[in-house]
Amino acid sequence: MENNQTQPALNVHSYESMGTYDGPGLRLVVFLQGCNFKCLYCANPDTIDSHGGKSTEAEEIVRMAVSQKAFFGRRGGITFSGGEPTFQAKALIPLCRRLKEEGIHICLDSNGGLWNDAVEELLSLVDLVLLDVKEFDNSRHRNLTGRGNEQTLRTAAWLEAHAKPFWLRYVLVPGYSDAEGDIRQLGEHFRDYRMLQKVEILPYHTLGVHKYEALGQEYRLKGVRENTTEQLERAERLFREYFDCVQVN
Repeated sequence: MENNQTQPALNVHSYESMGTYDGPGLRLVVFLQGCNFKCLYCANPDTIDSHGGKSTEAEEIVRMAVSQKAFFGRRGGITFSGGEPTFQAKALIPLCRRLKEEGIHICLDSNGGLWNDAVEELLSLVDLVLLDVKEFDNSRHRNLTGRGNEQTLRTAAWLEAHAKPFWLRYVLVPGYSDAEGDIRQLGEHFRDYRMLQKVEILPYHTLGVHKYEALGQEYRLKGVRENTTEQLERAERLFREYFDCVQVN
């Protein structure tokens, strides 16, 4: 296409082909660089700095997606994750338009914490949003991420008001996001959302701890152990009191 040269490049951290955890079906997952949150348990701390990654032309990503389209089937497609993909909303808008021209399903994995005209336009283009709600209690959310959750909740309300399907993702961190009262408040808040298609409980894990060591950074949840089966089952029972679409990943 003649106008490809004018399309902004994206800052890409990495890719995952045939991913099965970031949206429906088999997916090409594009991890973008840069994030507005600093989650204590972040498994990809090397994606937080906006200056890392590799500059990648949008059409290169289109070619990758098209080459894998035969494997996507009726449910799969491409997922933009991170980092925080809305950090690069302006560059994603023309890319998503190209992907829609190719008939590729687009999923956006976002913390919902950024908002501007470009983010709003991007959300209107994608097919599905994976909304990461880190904690419902605002003070505990700040403790976990360094930011409040007000915009995340406003983003969820926008998705509902604009009939945009979304999944709610919740990382269950022992001692940080597993309080019964907080989960119940979240359930009460979202229970009547018509566009909420799935609630995913994501177990806390320590697979990214070695990355902190490599970066010379301290992992601040060193004493936190991974979820027991009992903890996950308890959380699942709580969520199922409010939603009939709960899944433990």
